[in-house]
Amino acid sequence: MFAALVTSLALYVTWAISWRFLRKLASDSLPGPAPSSRIFGNIPDFFSPKGWEYHRNLLERYGGVVKMRGFMGERLLAVHDPAAIYSILVKDQEDYGLSIPQLLRQELILGPGLLAVHGDQHRKQRKLMNPVFSAKHLRDLVPLFYEVAERLRAVLRKQLENGPQEIDALFWIHRTALEIIARSGMDYSFDTLEGNDQHPYSVAVKGLPGLATGPAGFLVPRLVLPYTAKIKLPRLKRFIVERLPLQRVKALIHASDTMHRTSVDIIETKKKAMESTHPEVVAEMANKKDIISLLMRANAQAAEEDRLSDEEVIGQVSTFVFAAMDTTTSGVTRILHLLATNQDVQDKLRKEILEAQEFGQVDYDKLSLSPLLDAVCRETLRLYPPIPIMPPRMASRDMVLPLSKPIVDLNGKQLTEVIVEKGTNIVISNLASNRNPEIWGDDVLEWKPERWLSPPRKSVVEARTPGLYSHLMTFGVGSRGCIGFKFSQLEMKVLLSVLLSSFKFSLTDKPIGWRMSGIVSPIVEGNEGKLQLPLQMSLV
Repeated sequence: MFAALVTSLALYVTWAISWRFLRKLASDSLPGPAPSSRIFGNIPDFFSPKGWEYHRNLLERYGGVVKMRGFMGERLLAVHDPAAIYSILVKDQEDYGLSIPQLLRQELILGPGLLAVHGDQHRKQRKLMNPVFSAKHLRDLVPLFYEVAERLRAVLRKQLENGPQEIDALFWIHRTALEIIARSGMDYSFDTLEGNDQHPYSVAVKGLPGLATGPAGFLVPRLVLPYTAKIKLPRLKRFIVERLPLQRVKALIHASDTMHRTSVDIIETKKKAMESTHPEVVAEMANKKDIISLLMRANAQAAEEDRLSDEEVIGQVSTFVFAAMDTTTSGVTRILHLLATNQDVQDKLRKEILEAQEFGQVDYDKLSLSPLLDAVCRETLRLYPPIPIMPPRMASRDMVLPLSKPIVDLNGKQLTEVIVEKGTNIVISNLASNRNPEIWGDDVLEWKPERWLSPPRKSVVEARTPGLYSHLMTFGVGSRGCIGFKFSQLEMKVLLSVLLSSFKFSLTDKPIGWRMSGIVSPIVEGNEGKLQLPLQMSLV
């Protein structure tokens, strides 16, 4: 009996794999690179931490929609054509939802926040949270941004009292970004920025991107979570997972637990304040301007059918921190590295900032009207998006994908649209979209902030790339575009204005590389196991 069962299972697996390889689909005629692995297809190369050249090759050799293979021959399309992106993320977004495995992974790690829900639940959360990220509320947060940034300035000044030193910029920007989010997002403090001790939450969230992304972060949810989600015995699942002899799994559990406990503590404290019988406590809570307090007040006033559950509100804390901290850290550290490499731009930017500070702190309006600061941020986020690849989508039915530029298929036929079969996985390359030479010109791979100091090229306007931000896909688009992209821009500008007005950044003799894994992070070449950005710093 057992032997027959094993034989039947083996035959089924063999048939399923053969069916994937042998059946012919319209998308099979699309050009694309040969798989490097019979089992994992192109996934190890596409999601590699060192995948920069691979992605550049995809952009230069193939069209706006590239055919690849996933696990066991699964069809996978990599997309950067503007018209195709618009169809996937805006026009037909209901037919290209986030894949269920990815949603399950997000919920498992972060809880049922904005990144982990879809359909009506996502629309409800987004509707309630959109006003919280309005320009009016962001304006109120600027003093909190400065309060934390000034703490960082004081700490670094003290370290540089005796002359220039090599400083790990990543270490300090990461801690500062978390504290800014904690103060402005939750009215909470994780870090005084003094000494080297860090809050357990900081340690947990710092390691999360490396644990949850890359090839394993793409494959494991697809192979495991759809099946384990059907088992409605959470304690049993927890018992089994905790005994898996995998250090990566244990670290992920610890990080998720630490973040969840902290999120619960923050929300419970705020709930008690809102429900207090002491008028002064209630009044204090009613005047708080942090994002989670605003969300909780809006939630309490919403109609019953629009209200979020406690679990959903708790999930927003970890979601907000995870989505904002490492992306902002990546953007700021990349800018500091580029300014250390391009001293002339650093000097001009410092001059602009100091002139803006002549009559006091650079407020919300001055930050918005600082042309070179804005250009440096935009150009960096164009050429080096912190998230180079968007989470995978899946076609829920057979679709026709339009193209802004025709593709010549393997049979020599010119295609103006691509047939996408139901179940096809799609990954959108922010990196390729932002680096398309037909849109941005032959100098697309050069870091040139001055391209933003004049009106955009005709090709940029006509391409109609459907991004939220400056014709770029850096922050996505559509209902799942980054809700906090204005928050991130503002935070970056405050940090840069404070740091550059006091410090000069230069390169050391250590060669810096950048890991393309989930969220782009700096390393020292030859020491890839440690994320760091050593820069020479001195007082201005």
